[in-house]
Amino acid sequence: MATYQQPLLEKLQQRFGHILLKTELARKEVTLEIPDVHILSVCYALRDEFGFDQLIDLCGIDYSQYGQADWETKQASSTGFSRGVSTGSYQEGTKPRPRFAVIYHLLSVQHNQRLRLRAYTEEDQPRVDSVINVWNCASWFEREAFDLYGILFDGHPDLRRILTDYGFIGHPFRKDFPVSGNVEMRYDPEKKRVVYEPVSIPPRVLVPKVIRHDNRYTN
Repeated sequence: MATYQQPLLEKLQQRFGHILLKTELARKEVTLEIPDVHILSVCYALRDEFGFDQLIDLCGIDYSQYGQADWETKQASSTGFSRGVSTGSYQEGTKPRPRFAVIYHLLSVQHNQRLRLRAYTEEDQPRVDSVINVWNCASWFEREAFDLYGILFDGHPDLRRILTDYGFIGHPFRKDFPVSGNVEMRYDPEKKRVVYEPVSIPPRVLVPKVIRHDNRYTN
C-alpha cells in the first residue's frame, strides 16, 4: 500500500539508482543500501538536495550470525527448557550478507521525513568515510561504532575509544567477543593500584527457562 513516503522512495531511486544495492519501504520508513565507497557523495546529496539536515543516529552492526535459528522459543519442553540448537542453519528466506554495516538514521525537519541508510563494509578491515563534515554530530557516534565494533572512519579527526577503558583490547559488540570479556580488574592492596587479570568467570551458555505457575509444578 502506498504511503506518503512513496514519492520520496521514487525520487531516491531516480537519483541514486545507478549505485543502489537495495531499497525498501517498510513501516512507513525508507531504507537505502549503498556500497560504502559512495557514502560521502550520497550523504552530501541527501543533505543538500533532499533536506535531510539532521543525523539522528549512527551505529554499527555485526551480521555474522544474522538469521541463524539457534533458538527455538515457540514451545517448551517438559522440563521447562526450550532451546533448540542448530548452529549455522538459517531461517527460511534469510540470506547471508557482509558481516559489518554502518547504519545512518536521518531526519528532514522541513519535509517531516525519515530515512535509514545502510552501507556494508569489509569484514577483514571494516572502514568507511567519516560523515563528520556532513553532520558534525557524527563525531561521537563514529567513535562509539569504532569502540564497540572496530569500524574505522577515514577522515575522523579524533577517532578514540569513548565507552571502554583506557588500553582496552577488542570490540565488545562483535559477536565473536566473549560475553564475560577477556580481562577483569580489581584493586591490589599490596601494589596499591588497580590491576588487570584474565577473567575468572567460566564461559557458559544461558538457557531460558519457562516457569509455570500451575498445580503440575507445585508441591
